[in-house]
Amino acid sequence: MYKKIITLLLGGLLAIQSAWADDAAKLVGNWKLIAFETEFQDGSPPRPVFGRNPLGFANFSPDGRLIAVLEAEGRKVAKTDEERVALLRSTVAYSGMYRVEGDKWITKVDVAWNPAWHGTEQVRYFKLDGDRLDIVAAWAPDAMLPGSPVTRGVLKWVRSK
Repeated sequence: MYKKIITLLLGGLLAIQSAWADDAAKLVGNWKLIAFETEFQDGSPPRPVFGRNPLGFANFSPDGRLIAVLEAEGRKVAKTDEERVALLRSTVAYSGMYRVEGDKWITKVDVAWNPAWHGTEQVRYFKLDGDRLDIVAAWAPDAMLPGSPVTRGVLKWVRSK
């Protein structure tokens, strides 16, 4: 009896590991950003983060490196310090080695537009549907918004060549 239960449990774990490996393999390649919104934990309506037409690409390499660069729509070359600050607030860029665990990937950041991310592990939850990739970040206070409300980023991507 116990032998059958252990065999079933081990079989189930192997099936889950196989599905995780499949999802990791399906992430590999280039992805183009098509939407980036902030959701609010208090139920406030979601807001576009970088406009209705943000720019961005993410590359998941077969050797386990993620490189992601996102920009707000309509950015212009800065001429003043104030405009340079606005450029910094309208971009996200980071890279590091990633690993897949179930429905999430974790990136150990080694370079980023924000040095506070260096050495951190950034966790993202994802769902793959053919050539569509939906990503949800973990809930966290957003220091960029008044009152630091608890928010999470929701990003939509399509496979790109």
